[in-house]
Amino acid sequence: MSTKDWLEKDFYKVLGVSKTAEPDEIKKSYRKLARKYHPDSNAGDASAEAKFKEVSEAYDVVGDVKKRKEYDEARRLFGSGGFRMPGSAGAGGAGQGGFGFDVGDLFNRSNSTGGGGLGDILGGMFGGGNTGRTTTTSTARPRRGADIETEATIEFAEAVNGVTVALRMTSDEPCKTCRGTGAKYGTVPKVCLKCEGTGMQTSVQGGVFAMTEPCTECKGRGLVVDQPCETCHGSGRGQSSKTMQVRIPAGVQDNQRIRLKGKGAAGERGGPAGDLYVSVHVKQHRIFGRQGEHLTLAVPVSFTEAALGAEIKVPTLDGLPVTVRIPAGTANGSKLRVRGKGSARRDGTRGDLLLTIEVQVPHELSDEQRVKLQEFSTAADQPDLRAGLFGSS
Repeated sequence: MSTKDWLEKDFYKVLGVSKTAEPDEIKKSYRKLARKYHPDSNAGDASAEAKFKEVSEAYDVVGDVKKRKEYDEARRLFGSGGFRMPGSAGAGGAGQGGFGFDVGDLFNRSNSTGGGGLGDILGGMFGGGNTGRTTTTSTARPRRGADIETEATIEFAEAVNGVTVALRMTSDEPCKTCRGTGAKYGTVPKVCLKCEGTGMQTSVQGGVFAMTEPCTECKGRGLVVDQPCETCHGSGRGQSSKTMQVRIPAGVQDNQRIRLKGKGAAGERGGPAGDLYVSVHVKQHRIFGRQGEHLTLAVPVSFTEAALGAEIKVPTLDGLPVTVRIPAGTANGSKLRVRGKGSARRDGTRGDLLLTIEVQVPHELSDEQRVKLQEFSTAADQPDLRAGLFGSS
C-alpha cells in the first residue's frame, strides 16, 4: 500500500463504520462484507473481487490497533495534502501565523544531521523508520503480506476430536508469470530515473514549501518497465487461488478464531507472509452437548429405575456404550459423571461425560399398574410432603 493510499483512502468508509468504532464492531462489519464479496461466492464478478480486495486492505489497517493509530494520526496531520499545525493557514501553506518547512524527511528520508525527522516519529507507517544512518535516498523495504480471514464449518465430533479440513483460499501474491517484477518474460525492470528508485518525489512550491508524494513516473514502485507483463499489466501482483489443508485442534469451541502464522498472503520484496485466521463454526449434535471440556447428555429413566436403582447403558461420542449404575432413590435432575468420555484437552487427557437424569412419569396406566401403584402409596405411608408450604410466615 502506497503512502498516498494512507492519506487519501477512507478505510472507515470502506468498512461502513465510524472513526470511533470499537474493534469488535469493525471486525463484525469486515466479516459481513468479506462474506458478501468473497470470490468463491461471486465467481467471475470482477467488481466483487475488487471490492473484496478493498475491504481486506481496509481491515488490514484499521483492524490492527497499532496501524489504526498511525493511520488516524497520518490523516489528522496530512489528510488534506499538507502538514497542519495550530496557527497555520490552511493545508501546509505559510500564511498568517503559519510557516514553511520541508517534509522530505517524512517518508524515510534523513536530513543533513542524520536525524530521521517525522519518519522516526511515525515509525513503520510508511515502510519503516530511520535507522540512524545518514542517507540521501531510500529504497523500497520488505513488506509483510496481508492477513486473510476465512471460515470453516465442522461436525460436533470433529470439534471434539480434531480434524483436518481443506480450505480454498484466494489472496494477493506476486504475479507468477513475471515473479513480481511487472516486466514481460525475458526482460527486467529498470530503476526509475525520476525518483532514483525511492518511489517518492519532492516538489517545491513557491520556493519554500516542499511536498513529498509517490513518484508519478513509477507510481511509487521505484521501478519502471518498458514491456509490461501481459498477465499483471506491470503491477507485479496477481490473484492466487489454492487449496490448503488446515488442522483444526481437538476441543475447539463454536465461533473460536484460530490463527495460523505465516499462512496468509505472501509478502512483498522478501517480506514475511501474513497470517491466516479461521473462524470455526461447530454444528450441533442430536443428543450431546458441551460444557467446556466436558460433554453433556440427558438420560431418561423410568420411575421404577429411579426408585429401585438400576444398571443402564448410555452412548458415548466414540460409539461405544458404557454401563452406568443408577442409585436407588435417584431424583429427577440428578447428575452423574462418566470420567474420561468428554472432549480432548491440550495435554492429551479428556474431560468427562456429564449425565442429567430425567425421570419419566407414565402418561397412561393400565388397570393392573394403577392398582399396584395405589397399593404402593398405601404401604409407603409417606408424610405430607407439602406441609411445609403452609407454615406460618
